[in-house]
Amino acid sequence: MIDVKQTNELTPQELVTIFKERTRVFVVEQTCYYQEVDDEDYQCFHVRMLDDQTNELMAYARIMPKKGYVTFGRVLVVEKFRKQGLGNQLLKAILDYISTHFPGLDVEIEAQAYLTKFYGSFGFKQTSEIYLLDNIPHCQMKLAATTD
Repeated sequence: MIDVKQTNELTPQELVTIFKERTRVFVVEQTCYYQEVDDEDYQCFHVRMLDDQTNELMAYARIMPKKGYVTFGRVLVVEKFRKQGLGNQLLKAILDYISTHFPGLDVEIEAQAYLTKFYGSFGFKQTSEIYLLDNIPHCQMKLAATTD
């Protein structure tokens, strides 16, 4: 099951679960020391993929509307659920949510460089050179809004 909630709609337990897994992946696993929980968390939309039987968090991302575009980040698949294609399902859900709730807006992201092919398979185009962000190679990528 995939759900999308704003921060104030999450229970304290749901929020702590999200923050624990994000810290586990982005700070501990990637040995990247930075302020992982930030002010964006107050206003973002949390996309969660949950196990239908156990309600356990399987994958996650956050969506953040900006002036004139939408972005998303903190994309992760919980370690024990990796290699099952959940990243593809999650990204499809993210893009479906954005096209429904923020129609006509481009999607711009800061992608870890090793994921450019993954995001490219969804139509994203690289729009910058590779640069270091928190000591990890990244690049800007953009998906132009579809015009129906």
